[in-house]
Parts: sequence; C-alpha cells; structure tokens
Amino acid sequence: MLVSTKGRYALRIMIDLAEHQTEDYIPLKAIAGRQEISEKYLEGIVKLLVRNKLLTGVRGKGGGYRLTRSPEQYTVGSILRITELSLAPVSCLDTWQDPCPRAMTCRTLPLWKGLNQAINDYLDHITLADLIRPDEPGNDYII
Repeated sequence: MLVSTKGRYALRIMIDLAEHQTEDYIPLKAIAGRQEISEKYLEGIVKLLVRNKLLTGVRGKGGGYRLTRSPEQYTVGSILRITELSLAPVSCLDTWQDPCPRAMTCRTLPLWKGLNQAINDYLDHITLADLIRPDEPGNDYII
C-alpha cells in the first residue's frame, strides 16, 4: 500500500481544520497557506471530502470549510479510504477488482489478508483527535 499525495494532503487538511475549528468556516486559502500546499490542488481534495460528508463548505464572503463532526469521530482509515479507494496491500484484495482466478490455490493469500487486516485495524484506531493532541505533559517547559 502506498498512500498518494492526495491521501496525505487530505489528512493534512482534516488535521488543520481540527486544530483551527471554530463556529466560522475556514477559507481554503488559509489552509493552503498554513500547509504550504497549492490552493488549486487542495480544491479537488476538498470537493471529494465534502461529497463524502467529511466537510461542509460555504461559498462567498465568510465562506470556507469546517468539519461535520468532532475530531474524535474521524479515523485515519475512513479518510484514506475516500482518497485511496482501497488500503489493500495487493490488488487481489480490492473489492472492486475481479476475483483472482488463483485465489483458491494461492499460498500467499492468507499473508496478504492478514496484512490487510492489520493495516485497516491500525488506521481505524487512530482519530484526528489523536493526531492533534498536544505533546505529552512536561514537554512544554519554557525558559
């Protein structure tokens, strides 16, 4: 499994919105500036996130984007599945692919299924809230 730029940037957008959430909508220009990513490139990703109801958006003056739920309710897995379509380590596990004709005799299929399960379990147990938590207590000492 290789996470594309689209998937990595989607996570950055979602983390940015979680870190800066208010009652107001956050302009894409502000997100692009903080993340140092082209606003034009982010437009396509944000459309995908809005279409899948992870974000809500408003156009015009005072417009922008915000999360539709609290950061605790978004998992990394759910975000990446939207941008990547699949998190499977091999194509034969993609549900949208035709079944592999060798599946019944494949010696490595159990290996790939186990890896796929581990990937999904791991990413489904990390939330946006986990990614925006401040450093451990005691690491914020300032002189």
